[in-house]
Amino acid sequence: MRLPSDLRRLRLIVAAGLATAGTACADLFPAPIGGAPTGPPCHGTTLAQRLDCRPAGTIRVATYNASLNRATPGELRRDLATREDPQAQTIAAVIRRVRPDVLLINEFDYDAAGASARLFARHYLESRATGEALPALRLPYRLSAQVNTGLRSGADLDHDGRTDSDGGDALGFGAFPGQYGMVVYSRFPLDRRRLRTFQNLRWASLPGAAWSPGWYPPEVHARLPLSSKSHWDIPLTLPGGRRLHLLASHPTPPVFDGAEDRNGRRNHDEIRLWAEYLAPTGSAWIVDDQGRRGGLGPEAPFVVLGDLNADPLDGGSYEGAVRQLLDHPRIDASVVPTSAGAASAAARQGGGNDRQRGDPRADTADFGDALGASGNRRADYVLPSRGLATCNAGVFWPTPDEPEYALVNDDTAASSDHRLVWLDLAPDGACPTSASAPSPHLPHRRAAPGAPQRSEISTPTGQ
Repeated sequence: MRLPSDLRRLRLIVAAGLATAGTACADLFPAPIGGAPTGPPCHGTTLAQRLDCRPAGTIRVATYNASLNRATPGELRRDLATREDPQAQTIAAVIRRVRPDVLLINEFDYDAAGASARLFARHYLESRATGEALPALRLPYRLSAQVNTGLRSGADLDHDGRTDSDGGDALGFGAFPGQYGMVVYSRFPLDRRRLRTFQNLRWASLPGAAWSPGWYPPEVHARLPLSSKSHWDIPLTLPGGRRLHLLASHPTPPVFDGAEDRNGRRNHDEIRLWAEYLAPTGSAWIVDDQGRRGGLGPEAPFVVLGDLNADPLDGGSYEGAVRQLLDHPRIDASVVPTSAGAASAAARQGGGNDRQRGDPRADTADFGDALGASGNRRADYVLPSRGLATCNAGVFWPTPDEPEYALVNDDTAASSDHRLVWLDLAPDGACPTSASAPSPHLPHRRAAPGAPQRSEISTPTGQ
């Protein structure tokens, strides 16, 4: 269902104004939604100006669902063994342009030897394609660990009458072990002795879990892990000895199921794991793969990041899943990274975008736009703890008239259907003194009268 032509025309005019109005820098490249300081230099008129604003004393933390997943085991490793894979070149160019200090990549196939993670760093981040101007990027510390995707459950989880369905009967959706995995790259050392992973934590351990009634038999209940990939708490050692915990995950999409909403409920509870992990009490049920019990200490600074597959206003989320984090008392979610490119894409692509309620500038994923499809969404997050100051933020989603658009165009197969999201954080809690606060509110787009309030991602391009 499309908007009436007069309302549709109005949306196009508004979106065009984001890309052409000259009255304020924040209109051309919108300031993050929220009230945290960003400083005048970060209110540039282009994506390049926002990227090149690196407030003194900050670290740039980024998350990127890069869609570096392949159809068969070992295929990604073979692709990355040379410097010639076009998709990897594009993904690396985006990363080298943003130049994060800390980066989580979702949908990066895991292999036990860590070869793919090593090759991507050596052949794509630390070296350049012929004729490419972007400088190399060295992030010497990395973590790649096992995930639940593709691990066979031995049960008929998707109720198709088989126990060996491609992906659907795995502990986490995947055609082979490690598909749709994760990797972290960092400029700062990782404290592996204090690393906590939650690959094996049982869903049944979660008090009041949102199980689909009657879907899983008791014996499956007892052994199904909560995490569809894994949840990682990675302590970083920052300059001066400060600690920062990266809370990395990639919950299953809340779609590709039926009326039982098994994926939506699991997505909700995967997000809830972090909310419980940060709670001051009641986290004794949480036991990591190393055998340690309990959540994160109340004074520990952290960043929750990853493709959470949950939009706060649109999509198939179960009971407002991501609000468990956005409204969490330990998280400062007041700054919402934005881009003019996302607003431009929503207006240009139409379709499902016309029915949404969320502000299109906050979108981070370019999903299906055809009639009945979901449209673009906010799916990817970098959420800092209170006490960390957000001094700059953005989404790498260029407008068609910016040179970076060649890296992220409407052909999602050329790179990814997600966009890199970054925050520049001051660990000492203070941005530069010249910083000023952008407007804390932006209007929401409204659904057309009678349009459905719940739509779904149309094609399973990734997990």
